[in-house]
Amino acid sequence: MPGNQVELMQQLHDEHAAALWGYCVRLTNDRSRAEDVVQETLLRAWRHFSVLDERQGSVRAWLFTVARNIVIDEWRTRRAHAELAVAEVPEAVDPVDRTDQLLLSWMVAEAITKLSAEHRAVLLECYYRGLPVSEAARRLGIPEGTVKSRTHYALRALRLALEEMGVGA
Repeated sequence: MPGNQVELMQQLHDEHAAALWGYCVRLTNDRSRAEDVVQETLLRAWRHFSVLDERQGSVRAWLFTVARNIVIDEWRTRRAHAELAVAEVPEAVDPVDRTDQLLLSWMVAEAITKLSAEHRAVLLECYYRGLPVSEAARRLGIPEGTVKSRTHYALRALRLALEEMGVGA
């Protein structure tokens, strides 16, 4: 392998491995499993280095997407094996696959941590708690117009954070 690729992979690891591991811990809820997913993700980056090197988008977003796909594939494989083991009892199998919805909610939770405290507060009041702008303003002790503008900018920042993580268009 060319020395340049080794150096670039080392840089990739130095810049992204810690964030990728944290993301994988949240996806798997298992620290050692997260390490395995990070290793597999970085191995795939090594194998597909030419594609990664020529990417127009975010390298971190590509890594997060690969890690997410690894976790989904493993979950589906385990589920398929479990379904084969209990094939005699079909009513025990949940026909609705909520994996993507669950992973997306984890990714949104991660992206929200990247927002400022003010932006998180207005999203919590308006979206999570479902309060009207007037009630959110009263609870936060700020004018209604400020709630509206912070909500607008918080949603923009959230969309950018999610795009950096490989979610969305």
